Amino acid sequence: MSAHPKAQIHPSALVDPEATLGEGCVIGPFSIIGPQVVLGDRVEVKSHVIVTGDTRIGDETVIFPFAVVGEVPQDLKYQGEDSQLIIGARNRIREHVTMNPGTKGGGGITRIGDDGLFMAGCHIAHDAQVGNRVIVVNNAAVAGHCVLEDDVIIGGLSGIHQWVRIGQGAIVGALTMVTNDVIPYGLVQAPRGELDGLNLVGLKRRGVPRADITALRAAFQMLAQGEGTFQERAHRLGEETDSDYVRNIVDFITGQSDRSFLTPGS
Repeated sequence: MSAHPKAQIHPSALVDPEATLGEGCVIGPFSIIGPQVVLGDRVEVKSHVIVTGDTRIGDETVIFPFAVVGEVPQDLKYQGEDSQLIIGARNRIREHVTMNPGTKGGGGITRIGDDGLFMAGCHIAHDAQVGNRVIVVNNAAVAGHCVLEDDVIIGGLSGIHQWVRIGQGAIVGALTMVTNDVIPYGLVQAPRGELDGLNLVGLKRRGVPRADITALRAAFQMLAQGEGTFQERAHRLGEETDSDYVRNIVDFITGQSDRSFLTPGS
């Protein structure tokens, strides 16, 4: 075992001799750590946790009881190929959370950023790409190949369909099914996921300047009511705006996607 001398392992825990544990790691009672697992410094794995597969977890992340991290994907196309789950620093992974590694068809890596909160019972599926400071609330499910950009919030009991992208700073309300891409800073709610405005509360909490919020409001109105198709309106916005926040929306809409978009009033 490559365990730092200051790592603490409860006598009832099962830690494979090939696992790597950083300085100050704490492994709680009855937890299981597999042979390919690499834990950074001061990672805390509480009781009854399973961490397996080719899984790497960043410094100061805490995993709570009964979470299963790194078990094989829930994808019938998965044939045992090598794949990874890479989790960043300072994440909070709460009780009964499940996170799966990638698959050959999706690039082979599921990636979680830094400073996330994954609340009890939520699921992050194979090949998902999750940014920094993301919050996934209780019993929400993020399907395979999804992209959640920085500062996204997914409400409780919501489902994100495979291949969907959720743009930076967007918020999805509770009990919502999202089947199309969500623009940055968007507010999505209703059972079948409707783009219902902007995440103004989140923007204000992050200290976004008033001028940029005003520009975002105007951009949303143009996307909702302007002439031409949704893509044409976005291209026109890109030509007219000098706001980096609006530019972020334009780049998101004009970028590559396997899905259509939730549009204002859709």
